[in-house]
This record gives sequence, structure tokens and C-alpha cells, in this order.
Amino acid sequence: MKKTSKIITVGLCPSWDTVCRFDGIEWGEHKLVGSSSCRPAGKALNISRALAWVGEKNTAAGLWGRDDYEQMRKAMRELRGLAPLEIARPRRGPPPTREFLTGLVRVKMTAVEGATRRNVTVVDTLGDREMHLRFPCGLVSRKALSQLGDDLKAIVKRNSVCVFAGLMPGSKFLPELLRIVEDCSGRGAKIVADTYGEALRRIVDTGRAWVIKPNVKELQELLGEQVADKPASLAKAARRLLDKVGIVLISRGRKGAVVVTRQGAWQGRCVGRGRVLSTVGCGDYLLGGLLKGLKDTPDVGSALEVALKVATAKAWGWTEEKTWGQARQQIQIEVGSEQVSLS
Repeated sequence: MKKTSKIITVGLCPSWDTVCRFDGIEWGEHKLVGSSSCRPAGKALNISRALAWVGEKNTAAGLWGRDDYEQMRKAMRELRGLAPLEIARPRRGPPPTREFLTGLVRVKMTAVEGATRRNVTVVDTLGDREMHLRFPCGLVSRKALSQLGDDLKAIVKRNSVCVFAGLMPGSKFLPELLRIVEDCSGRGAKIVADTYGEALRRIVDTGRAWVIKPNVKELQELLGEQVADKPASLAKAARRLLDKVGIVLISRGRKGAVVVTRQGAWQGRCVGRGRVLSTVGCGDYLLGGLLKGLKDTPDVGSALEVALKVATAKAWGWTEEKTWGQARQQIQIEVGSEQVSLS
């Protein structure tokens, strides 16, 4: 990924993510929470955190609700790894205050009417299982997307990488979203899409996507057919997208990942042992790791190894406890030395 000026993540439906952990819980029980956390999140911001953890400066953009802006500002101040917090000035009302923090993420969110949604994840550490409760996004409107588009014009430069990630608006607002994507591409930015459904399909159809990151189910939806969760089958199916997309990264959960380009395909997985604390955000860290790898090396197989190490570190809770340097040395990843057959 040569001559890249900056990586910009764009989230249209961010969230407050609350994670509650229990050492064993069953349906219908009344039980004290073992531990919990609550932080500003969403796929785009998770990718920003992943990039910061591996030492890569980036800009976090997108929408955030004005109603809970001050709460978010306080939460950001308490998080490690976040840097100049700057919320774009609303068109009406007083400008929000600014905080300057230490770290690698420059947050430039567009403040819009409404409150940011809240999601809840319940983790049963004893039973090794999770439940994810997701709420709908209420921030998107034509006015909000117009303001976001204007704000991105001041951020996106030639050779930027714009990562559009997370839940996207429905059919009603897709034309506005596509105009933003095309405008960023027209400014010379590389487009990365980490979403699903109609939004992913429409972004792919523009022919402007450099990287997409579906999981197996999302790839099946995109292609409109069943695909076996086997590296060769996934690679062969993803190959059909390469007339519109430069790189397809397919996440397979604990089975690892497959990455497909016009030059070939590679598979990889973790071969070391570690306790999985939570899978929340692992796909986001996988993509963040791939972008870091592609920026540092033209070798796609090496970039996939970086991606899987970052995702594994997230699953094991190492991103909260250890440095990237430590995780890079200690996590064992196996990447196929030969390309997966595309025949």
C-alpha cells in the first residue's frame, strides 16, 4: 500500500458497547455481573483502535449523536490510545468543546441530532458462549449524511484509505451513502468496505472498492448462493468479485481467514493456544491488521499473518494487556506457503 497519506474510518451507525461478563449464567437467572465495560464503539471505531494498537496513526470519522456527545467525550478521555478529539462543528447551535488526548487516533466525528444507540453483549466465560443484543441506528438522515459528506471533504486527500464500516442505512439513504463513497474515491482515496447486505452489494457494484471484508455468510449473501466454508471453495467463489474489487478478505472466525486477489489466494489460522475471552470486535481487528500489513509490505501472505495475529490478540484479551510487539512475537499463525488453488 504505497504512498498512503492516512487511514480514515467512517462509521454511520456507531454505538455504546456494554459488555457484561459472567462466570456461568443460564436463561431466567438473576445474577450479579462479574465484570462489565462500556465504551464508544461500532466497527469503524474498533478498526481505529486496532490500528492504534499496532502503532498506526489514523482518523476516526462518521456520525455521533449530539445528545450524548459530552458523555462520549468523557469516555474517550478515559480510554488509552486515543488522540486529538475533535467533533465537527454543528451547523446550528454552539460549537462543541475540544479535548486533546495522547495517542494515535484523531477523532473527527460529525455531531448530528439524536442519541447514539446502545448495544449489549453478555459473555458467559464458564460456558464459553456469548449473546449479542443490537439496537437500531437512529442517527442517519439526509441532513446528517450531507453534513458528513461536507466534513469528509476537509479530511480525505489523495492516497487516503477510507474505511466504511459497520451498519449502513437502508435503501432510503443508500444513494446519499454511495455519493459519499464515490466522492471520496474521486478525491483519490482507496475505498474499503466492511458491511453487509444491500449496502455492501451496492458499494461493490460501483467498482470503486479496493478491499471488502465479508464473513462466510455475508459472502454467500453477496454472491446469492451457498459456499462451503473451505479455503479452496471460498477462494474460488470470491474470485468472481475481482472484476469489481481489488482484495477480498473473508473472515472465518476460529478457522482463520482467506484473502483473495488477482495474484492468488492465501489461507491462514492461529496454531497457538490461548483462552478466548470474547470474539466481539475480532473481525474489526482482523481488517485493521490487514490494512497495517498491506501498508508495511506488498506481500499479501505476510499481511494476512499480521491480520490474524491482531485478531487473535483481540480474542485473547491481549490488546488490553500486552503491546503489539509482544503479541507479534508470541502468537503463532500458520499461513499457507502456497496459494490456494483458484481453478
